This record gives sequence, structure tokens and C-alpha cells, in this order.
Amino acid sequence: MRIGELAHMSGFTTKTIRYYEEIGLVPEPLRDINDYRDYQEGVVDRLLFIRDAKAAGLTLTEIASILELREGGHGTCKHVVDLLSRHMRDLDRHIADLNKTRKKLATLTERARKLDPTQCTDPIRCQTIAVGAGTEGPVDEPLHHRH
Repeated sequence: MRIGELAHMSGFTTKTIRYYEEIGLVPEPLRDINDYRDYQEGVVDRLLFIRDAKAAGLTLTEIASILELREGGHGTCKHVVDLLSRHMRDLDRHIADLNKTRKKLATLTERARKLDPTQCTDPIRCQTIAVGAGTEGPVDEPLHHRH
């Protein structure tokens, strides 16, 4: 099958398929007399696996490691579980960081609602986002108003 047909069946662009071929995720196809790529049927399934693995958050390097194990005749289940578990831990850390950021933004927003705009005399900084505002612990007034 030619690359255009493969692209249509897999949902990837021809450029992406050529890139995957270049980095070894897709085996180099045979070439016909006109030097057109001639992909085998199994490449569609391989590309669909790559699509699904990417959707699960795996990197191309991780996907390549799974394909290498499989091609070497090794089981991949434990390896995949380890990869997915690591991604979940990373995601949990990211969610915790986002929650901290949200808390800081909520603090700044609440602080901004209480400030009197006529008290803001600093021509460079907004009193809402002053040094130290929104950090852990209470911030009672803008830095430039402290004594």
C-alpha cells in the first residue's frame, strides 16, 4: 500500500509517517519499480498502536522501547505498566503544582478585591501583584506600603 493510503487508514499525515519511518518506529517499506513506498498491511496496526500509546501519554521514545521489546520476543505488559505508573505519578505531581498555583491565584484575587485602587501610588507595580503577594502566609499590604 502507498503512503497516501496508509495515511488515510491510520489518521496520520504522510509527513508524520515518513518521520516515524526515519526514527525507526515504522519499518522502512519496500520500494516498487517507481521507487514509491510499498507498506505492508501490518503497518496500519502499528500506527494505530502508536496513536493509542501517544493518547495514553507515552513518548515516542517509550513507544519505541515497547516495540523493541515486542520485536525481540519479550513480553511488554510489565514495562507498559511501569511506564504508565510513572506517568500517573508525574501527573499527580503536576496536579498538586496546579492546585498550589490555583490557591495563590485565589489569594491574589481575594486580596485584589479588598484593596483600594486610590492607595496604589507606585507607577511601576500593581499593588495586587506586589513582591510577596500571593505567597504562602498572609500578605497584609503591598510591599511598597510596608514600613
